[in-house]
Amino acid sequence: QVQLVESGGGLVQPGGSLRLACAASGSIFSINVMGWYRQAPGKQRELVATATSGGIIDYADSVKGRFTISRDSAKKMVSLQMNNLKPEDTAVYFCYFYQVRRDYWGQGTQVTVSS
Repeated sequence: QVQLVESGGGLVQPGGSLRLACAASGSIFSINVMGWYRQAPGKQRELVATATSGGIIDYADSVKGRFTISRDSAKKMVSLQMNNLKPEDTAVYFCYFYQVRRDYWGQGTQVTVSS
């Protein structure tokens, strides 16, 4: 089992920045994927960014150039720096962890971008 605890999120004005962090604990193997998904009201959950233990990083086209994912495998943490936020970035953001053919999810943290 893997547990994920998220922090960060909140309300920010358009053009502002926020940082999300997620700490993983439990039975964690060296090969895994950590990242973030988001779900806006009335929409499906979608990929924001992921980073593999091997260093492969993937971003949704909508956040490229604005968001940066980073992970510290030793600390079992993943962060998401979000800059130049837009109202369409408003969603619940979920920490994501994958290993040994199983997905794990955090409880979600709300990000609201509004003036």
